[in-house]
Amino acid sequence: MKLQGLSSIRTIKAMKTGLCSAQFSSHSQGLPKVKLSDEELMSKVLNRRWMLHIPDTEIHQIKLSLSQGRNRDGPSGNLSFLNNTKPYFGDDLMEKGSEDPFFYVVRDDLLHPLVNGNKARKLDALLPLLVDYSVTDVVTCGGCQSAHAAAVAVSCAERGLKSHLLLRGEQPEILTGYNLISTIYGDITYVPRSIYAHRMNMLKSHADLVASNTGHILCCNDILESSLSAQSSTSSSGHIDAHGNTENHPRKVVIINEGAGDVVALLGVIRLVQYLCQSHLLGKERQIKLVVDAGTGTTAIGLGIGAQCLGLPWEVTAVMLADTIDAYRQQEQKLISDFRTRFGFHLTDHCLNEVDGVVHWVARCHQRKFGNVLEGETETCQQIAQQTGILVDPVYTLAAWEMATQLSRKEMEGGARVVMLHTGGTLGLFGLAQRYKSYFRKLKEGLSSVKVALH
Repeated sequence: MKLQGLSSIRTIKAMKTGLCSAQFSSHSQGLPKVKLSDEELMSKVLNRRWMLHIPDTEIHQIKLSLSQGRNRDGPSGNLSFLNNTKPYFGDDLMEKGSEDPFFYVVRDDLLHPLVNGNKARKLDALLPLLVDYSVTDVVTCGGCQSAHAAAVAVSCAERGLKSHLLLRGEQPEILTGYNLISTIYGDITYVPRSIYAHRMNMLKSHADLVASNTGHILCCNDILESSLSAQSSTSSSGHIDAHGNTENHPRKVVIINEGAGDVVALLGVIRLVQYLCQSHLLGKERQIKLVVDAGTGTTAIGLGIGAQCLGLPWEVTAVMLADTIDAYRQQEQKLISDFRTRFGFHLTDHCLNEVDGVVHWVARCHQRKFGNVLEGETETCQQIAQQTGILVDPVYTLAAWEMATQLSRKEMEGGARVVMLHTGGTLGLFGLAQRYKSYFRKLKEGLSSVKVALH
């Protein structure tokens, strides 16, 4: 079964009227040809059906204070944290010397009990397209404890789609965390590392097996491009429509790349930026330093593109976790180019520029090989949880928390506001507890010593 490209998708003529009307207008031929302002063009790009019914998310304020005495040698040194769950976003908070250092946390970790916040944002625009194109199966891949794989499995199951997850390495003896969720919601295949190293060949081969001899294999970007140029017409000639039944039209299989690092994933992240810049929240005039942890870097790039296209004085700082700065910049250039080409942001006077980029890439405070945990980091996560009620994990979100803490102390003299995007990932703690047993035993020992002291 050979891969079906864009030309195959463009044969789909019978799109239901609601798809086009939801994206643009009933007479639209994709994106407009006339020159629009950035905000008008962005409004058209984001005028579509979404997986998340509303883009809303909670925003908390974390105040930093210097601890004295017994807390001085704690996991965060002499720092303690206090969470204000109902912050005020007025300008008076920025007066010199009026407040201790603080930063805001965008609580996207609360969007879904099983799906990471950044994964939900990446799938926000994609899942409705899969449903509208009568996709039956999704093939994707990730590590054994992949939050991406779990997010795809859960989100597909909630919409009646079947997910096929290729996980790197061997099945663990005990299923926990994201691996357990992926196993419950999806169809799991463990792939030897030597085969996994060639991801695209692996994905295409497995999609070919799923499609069998009569199915079609599609890619996310192909579906997106077809949707942008789709006619809002109906057909009486028996062509495939947006809800064609599987009896007359066999399996339609979509490949989602590892981490959902495609241009369509940017749309949900940009939608979040549009929500956050409302006047009663972060606003459009204030300087913002937006901090996020970076796996594939797609979320950070989406934040940067959204800020640039909406004309916001925001700087996106991404803490690099999984790759080199050259690799992140290469991904940034690719996604910016794809976004400009596909969505019409190709005007000569536009601010988007592949060379300059839209993200400030930085190394994490305590560098290490991706996936590793350093001694003391689980205790830091414990301290943050006990003092604020916010759960971070040592691999991803602790890096963003530490960077936000560092920047907030620098910006306390009337500088920019620091905002951390909490991307989620806390189910990964279960897998880490399997790998780093000694670090998690220390948490128990610490709690036991506190109980003894109290008695």
